[in-house]
Amino acid sequence: MEEVSPVKIMLKHLFNFIIFPGFLFTAVVGLAASWIDRKVTARVQWRVGPPWYQPFIDLVKLSIKEITVPKGASKPVFFMAPFIGLSAVILSSTFLWLANLELGASGFTGDLIVILYLLTIPSIMLILGASASGNPLAAVGASREIKLLLAYELPFVFALVVPIIKSNGLLKLQDLIAFQAANGAFASNISGFLAMIVAIFCMQAKLGLVPFDMAEAETEIMAGVYIEYSGILLAILKLTKIMAMVALPLFLSTVFWGGFSIWKYVVLLVIIILMRNTNPRVRIDQALRFFWKKMTFVAIIAVLLAMIGM
Repeated sequence: MEEVSPVKIMLKHLFNFIIFPGFLFTAVVGLAASWIDRKVTARVQWRVGPPWYQPFIDLVKLSIKEITVPKGASKPVFFMAPFIGLSAVILSSTFLWLANLELGASGFTGDLIVILYLLTIPSIMLILGASASGNPLAAVGASREIKLLLAYELPFVFALVVPIIKSNGLLKLQDLIAFQAANGAFASNISGFLAMIVAIFCMQAKLGLVPFDMAEAETEIMAGVYIEYSGILLAILKLTKIMAMVALPLFLSTVFWGGFSIWKYVVLLVIIILMRNTNPRVRIDQALRFFWKKMTFVAIIAVLLAMIGM
């Protein structure tokens, strides 16, 4: 067997991370999804909506603007937080694409624990960046983001326990996809369906979209966690959310729905858009009660049903 040189392996990993299926590919898909979201939202509001290239133009315009830093800000944290958050989303989407496209069968393609950890980092970095800005309105947004994170992570973890139980302890993404290919998608039975419903609501909160956008809340706290960010730093934060609109639905379809397909992604994207356009923003205390009571209860029921179904 011909030995592959370490240089070729490193170049392959860099290509996967930067070009395909990592940063550039996920960014393009995310920009297209963002345009669909804005276009459908505009039509619901009886507006024409932006052209297909508008999300890209918005990022370019932000990137060439001047960066302003608050006088009392902690500059290292303020600058590094957006980059770390973006890196986490890129890495998680790369793992998910590699597992679904079977491009990394010879190496590590991620597991539930790694992806769960990576998808939490953008919210944590947003909290740290807003707190480092020194702005009181950003501090309010950061406080709301902390509470929201604590609210949805508990039912989200419970929901992810269901596929682990039903697959007899599998954690690797490729193993979960193979198990569902042989035995049917987890979402095709009651416990898996309930867990996926919980995960969808948690996905909406992770994306910071209505009705769970209280950390940004432009009409209340003037963009909240984003208020002091400008220029390319704000563009990176926006791009992180755009790419998360790819990574999170991809994660849910991988774990609960037997793997990625275009129609599955479209269904989840439509759900995101419908939730955004048919619900008002909830208060942070309402979000806490919703996730800690209703969603956690449903997730626990799903776990119990999965255990009985073993």
